[in-house]
Amino acid sequence: MPEASTTDGRTARRDRNRLAVLDAVLELFSEDNLTPTPEQVAQRSGLSLRSVYRYVADRDDLIRAAIERHLDLIAPLFVIEGFAQGPLDQRIERFVGARIRLYEAIAATHRATRIRAPESELLRDGLDNGRRLMREQLERQFARELHGGEPARRRAVLAAADALTQIETIEHYRVHRRFSSTETEELLVAALAMLLGPTIDMKPDTT
Repeated sequence: MPEASTTDGRTARRDRNRLAVLDAVLELFSEDNLTPTPEQVAQRSGLSLRSVYRYVADRDDLIRAAIERHLDLIAPLFVIEGFAQGPLDQRIERFVGARIRLYEAIAATHRATRIRAPESELLRDGLDNGRRLMREQLERQFARELHGGEPARRRAVLAAADALTQIETIEHYRVHRRFSSTETEELLVAALAMLLGPTIDMKPDTT
């Protein structure tokens, strides 16, 4: 029993230290240090440089592991209240509100991922999978509007709505156009309402 307790204690300490290292990377991301060095991570985490390398293989592994940690932390933000239920205006407001909250939570990490993606197939795949999941969520949230009417128009509307609500577009609004979070939300709600409104042949709302 004493030996087992000692082993469990070491495992718990190792897990805590590893999370401290990864959370230090995420803190540096949030301060716009998108390519932190192991030395900076060690200083921020309060651990030695040797300890940092004990938990990751190299600098790239450190960044990848931190991004995976962040994805685990923000997973609940992908959930949309009353998913695919209610009238169109409510579904648009819920959807856009969720996307804005998601953006605010992942913006720094997403930038870091994009910067390193050209050098990493793993990160490129992660970005592509994220975009695909967001597109599929859009399709399910607005299935009634997107599953009726002329196929070419449906395809065009889906492509436009998807482009509007991906993280890169929200980043453009927030950073390059300097819109506030509230302004960005209002603009996206208005744009989706125009795209998905009654000009498209819609299935009846049976909710």
